[in-house]
Amino acid sequence: MAPDRGDGDRGRPSPGRDDGDRLKGRVQGRDDDPRGRTRREADVRGRTRGEDDPRGRTRQEDHPRERGRQDDDPRQRSRRDDDPRGRARQEEDLRGRGRQEDGPLRRTQAGDSRSEAVRGRERVAGRRGGDVPPPRGPRRPPTPPRPPKPPLVLRLGSPRRRINIGLIGMTFVLSIFAGRLIQMQGLDSKVYEAAAVDQRRHTETIPAKRGSITDVNGHELAVTVEARELAIDPSKVDPSVRAKVATTLAGQLGKTEQEITAKLARTDTRYQLLARDVDPVVATRLMQAGVPALTSKRTYRRLYPAGDLAGSLIGFVGDEGKGLAGIEQARNSLLAGRDGKQRVETGRDGQRIPMTSSQRTAPVDGRDVRLTIDRDIQWAAQKSIGEQVRKSGADSGTVIVMDVQTAQIIAMANAPELDLNNWRKAPESGYVNKAAADVFEPGSTNKVITAAAALEARAVTPDTVFQVPDRIRCADQVLKDAHAHASEQMTFRQAMAQSSNVATIMAARKVGSERLYSMLKAFGFGTAPGGGVPGAEAGLLPDYRKWSGSQSCTVAYGQGVSVTALQMASVYQTIANGGVKIEPQIVAGTTDSSGRFVPAPAGKQSRVVSETTAREITTMLESAVGEEGTGRLAAIPGYRVAGKTGTANRYDAELGRYEGYTASFAGFSPADKPRLVVLSVLQNPKNGHFGGQLAAPVFKDVMTFAIKSKKIPPTGSAAPPVRTRAGQ
Repeated sequence: MAPDRGDGDRGRPSPGRDDGDRLKGRVQGRDDDPRGRTRREADVRGRTRGEDDPRGRTRQEDHPRERGRQDDDPRQRSRRDDDPRGRARQEEDLRGRGRQEDGPLRRTQAGDSRSEAVRGRERVAGRRGGDVPPPRGPRRPPTPPRPPKPPLVLRLGSPRRRINIGLIGMTFVLSIFAGRLIQMQGLDSKVYEAAAVDQRRHTETIPAKRGSITDVNGHELAVTVEARELAIDPSKVDPSVRAKVATTLAGQLGKTEQEITAKLARTDTRYQLLARDVDPVVATRLMQAGVPALTSKRTYRRLYPAGDLAGSLIGFVGDEGKGLAGIEQARNSLLAGRDGKQRVETGRDGQRIPMTSSQRTAPVDGRDVRLTIDRDIQWAAQKSIGEQVRKSGADSGTVIVMDVQTAQIIAMANAPELDLNNWRKAPESGYVNKAAADVFEPGSTNKVITAAAALEARAVTPDTVFQVPDRIRCADQVLKDAHAHASEQMTFRQAMAQSSNVATIMAARKVGSERLYSMLKAFGFGTAPGGGVPGAEAGLLPDYRKWSGSQSCTVAYGQGVSVTALQMASVYQTIANGGVKIEPQIVAGTTDSSGRFVPAPAGKQSRVVSETTAREITTMLESAVGEEGTGRLAAIPGYRVAGKTGTANRYDAELGRYEGYTASFAGFSPADKPRLVVLSVLQNPKNGHFGGQLAAPVFKDVMTFAIKSKKIPPTGSAAPPVRTRAGQ
């Protein structure tokens, strides 16, 4: 027997053996030798692992020599077909290929670790010539098979991870809420508590009742009554009933449906004021009518029972309850009182929350104001001046009635007069109390001041005779009398009665500009009168040092200075009162907190001229109302009347030049025991322009009514005989 060549020669055919012997010996050796069986089982396991490895199988199949040996060798095919172990291995191979197709990822991972060993055995088997068993060598323990790795499975995500992420997110959000809650309820709790209190706590104003304005006898000229203020929330009015609501509200409130509909259409706001000063009966009717979202607030409204009686003097109150003109404005703080306050807690709908605390400060009602105006005489004055304004075509007219002994204003009428119940419809010029605010050049009514200055200076007497032409030169101007006449002798009394400009200039030259200026100041020119008359102006009195050459003459008969009707009435009150000037009064008194009447203090008094001078001027003025005077239309049967007419060129501020005339008359009665002063003025009359023609009749009408209303009896005395003409 040939010697054993080892494992290296086992794959090559031995010389001298045929193919049958070799096949027989190989079969026997494999079957009988336990070591051979062991190696064959290892080979099977190795091939199995190699077939399971795609990389190893690919290399084995791709190698041409290996494919030739495995596919072309008939001995290999025969042994695989005949040997049951071979068939088992074939079936195992088929199952392995199935597993390879089902789990490519597992074969790929497992094949990498075994590819090198499989390729080594295949190379050895190729060199030995197919199925020739390898030569024996030292036994090595078989390598245990590695457990297959689990297949890779496409996982959507770990539920635990998602839960953890969700919990983290929820924790973060809840921590924010917790922090905000700690801030609101812990750190800033006081702030939010105060804000909540402010939202539900409201301060309501409790209006004070405005005081009344009455005449001297207590007749109400302005009064406050209870009213309602109606408002609505348009956002709560359903569109389907909006037209019906508008019709209901418009009919009760005296407004147009278009106006109410426009307010209801404002759904972007929750408050729309519908009407103020609503009668409580009407408000109650609307609240009971079921109008949605309608609210009613208790207020007061101002009423003027006399309408336009002393309208511009009394004035009016605006929507906010404040006086805007006249006495209402001048005495607003006294009339208005002091509003009260009430702090209450209300809910979201504005309703008061029951059983909540409230703080209330009671209002203090206003005090009543009693004027010196007599309602009846005021009515007569307005009626008379209104008619004369219409007849003469004048722009306006004024009448003032004043008590001689107290300087209390009994009537202060304007035409046209302001209707206080419709003051919103009147022009702003109608708000002005023209009797106290409008300034004008007085004309001849101012001659009493020139006469007083001349008599006080003893420059002239009432019987002083002047040679009076109808014109006189003064600086660069030639000044004339109202009527042309030949040069004639006139006493100073006659010159006053006939209202001669030339004679007045002659008397003024005897006095001088300085003394005349001082007398004008003493009578109140250039200074606003006191006494609380609203809107009273000071007029215009230039300093005598600034008078022009002609102005030193024109001032003597009332041109070149400007006054108000109130100032001119005060001049005649001073003459009628024996030369003592009293500050004009319009307020007779007020009520105190208990409602008791408190008379106003008397007006300030000052002597302007002596009693003798005042009496002499009175006799001169009484002559002016006589048969030869210019004011004879002012005479009142049975009463002695003293007065003076005035006709002046009117300066128009809008045109910037003199345009038209101012006609006036001022006087008092009874002349021997004066009780009342009446002044009437017409501005820019078109039908005539002389004061004796237009203003004197107004004086007569008003004075006649006043002395009857005051029950002033005639004195029964006759005017003393006086010298009116020179040579008598």
